[in-house]
Amino acid sequence: MERKLLSGDEAVALAAREAGVVLGTGYPGTPSTEILEAFAALGGRAQWAPNEKVALEVGLGAAYGRARTLVTMKHVGLNVAADPLFTAAYTGVSGALVVVSADDPGMASSQNEQDNRRYAVAAGLPMLEPADAQEAYDLFFEAVALSERFKLPVLFRMTTRVCHSKSVVRAERPESAPPAPHFERDVQGRVMIPAFARPAHRRLRQKLDEIRAAAEDGAYSFTRPGGTELGIIASGVSFLHAAEAAPGASILKLGLVHPLPLERARAFAAGVKRCVVIEEGDPVVAEALRAAGVRVESKPEMYRFGELDVARVRRILEGDRSPEPPPVKGKPPELCPACPYHPVYAAIRRLGCIVAGDIGCYTLGVLDPYQAMDTCVAMGASIGVGLGLRHVLPPEQAQKVISVIGDSTFVHSGVSGLIEAVYNPPPSGHVVLVLDNGTTAMTGQQEHPGTGRTLEHAPTGKMSIEGVARALGFSSVTVLDAFDDPAAFEKLLAERLGARELSLIVARRPCVLAAADIRKWEKQAAERRTADVCRAGVEE
Repeated sequence: MERKLLSGDEAVALAAREAGVVLGTGYPGTPSTEILEAFAALGGRAQWAPNEKVALEVGLGAAYGRARTLVTMKHVGLNVAADPLFTAAYTGVSGALVVVSADDPGMASSQNEQDNRRYAVAAGLPMLEPADAQEAYDLFFEAVALSERFKLPVLFRMTTRVCHSKSVVRAERPESAPPAPHFERDVQGRVMIPAFARPAHRRLRQKLDEIRAAAEDGAYSFTRPGGTELGIIASGVSFLHAAEAAPGASILKLGLVHPLPLERARAFAAGVKRCVVIEEGDPVVAEALRAAGVRVESKPEMYRFGELDVARVRRILEGDRSPEPPPVKGKPPELCPACPYHPVYAAIRRLGCIVAGDIGCYTLGVLDPYQAMDTCVAMGASIGVGLGLRHVLPPEQAQKVISVIGDSTFVHSGVSGLIEAVYNPPPSGHVVLVLDNGTTAMTGQQEHPGTGRTLEHAPTGKMSIEGVARALGFSSVTVLDAFDDPAAFEKLLAERLGARELSLIVARRPCVLAAADIRKWEKQAAERRTADVCRAGVEE
């Protein structure tokens, strides 16, 4: 048995490789990003999709072909993928499909703190939740087996602490030969018109009942024996906190968080005088158990926010509702000193723009010294929000509205906003400013379709942001380097704000952290093209 020091993300990647996953796809988002990068480094086939919806659809297609497939995203990415996810629960799959949702309690790098266990309940899909890297490795194989046995996608919930914390993993590959990809037609099972969807929904609920029954026998969960005074029901990393906070308590550790093994939990709760559910985020497990008549306590509302730790779990168990000590202040984030966005935000502030912002490094423009962002909601929302403001504000304010979006975010979900602008243009026109630094910088310089490079930095087809805008009908499209000539950029922006037409400005300059690598990859691509031309000439 081989021992490795791995993060939770690396453990999932290793398990996926050893389980025979044929394809890994997703969209980069902390804390999930490293899964596919590690999978590719291990020799797996991994690729970035334009967004999470497309990633899930590609993964679903592969799983219809009986291939073992992995799809990764952060928690808010599952919002984008929710449309195909809910119907995939009805169609089921032929091969294993494991969908990793990496939640972010405490919002270390996210715009909200949603608990995606709610998605498992709403979509009617099984969800597994590991506590550490070892469980991430072990439960991934269980997820593959569960998916193939019940022909369902399986949600695999991780959290920031599990994704990024490292621990020793005993890598023992189970005997599980992957099936050969093969497509078999199943119109009634795959085409969800109402006549086929109604019986599919009944089949789904029957499968969930069968999964729950299997979990009652101890699959996916275990009990740590202890005293009878206190019992704790926990899942994920909360189990580790609870085990340290209350070493003498009996603990029921849940690996399957939906559907819950209700009778096992009922028997556990009946065997202790006091039973408390310890869970990060929403009281999902506590509410489900209480609804089933299981006698458990939930945490006070104040502990719903942020990550749990040993000290907070002790407070929960003691019923301590006194104010918590303020968190230690860290260094606030800021734009890199040589970031190409500095002259952009300086100009935006001087011109008094109303900025509909978006998600990426450039979101830091909201901070001092610029304070040059007025809204930030979701990936790609800047364009739609900006258009909405333009439609309703008085003319003197409407002319000041701009939408600011990054290159990766534009590819993710900005194109639909451009279509909306052309279809329903505000009377005052609109200005869309794309800050193109040639990478998905915020999550660690990943590639996207606008860079012309794959996840592993090999050359591939490249989407042109300005080409898309021209093709859609934007009357003014300009590409320039605002860092190289700040005065020219500010003059252009002022002109475009005064024009009553649709304008797109691409401020293009490589991210200072990625520039050297980009030059290296472009040089390698050029050398590869030259070698291919020479080889073709020799063969001819």
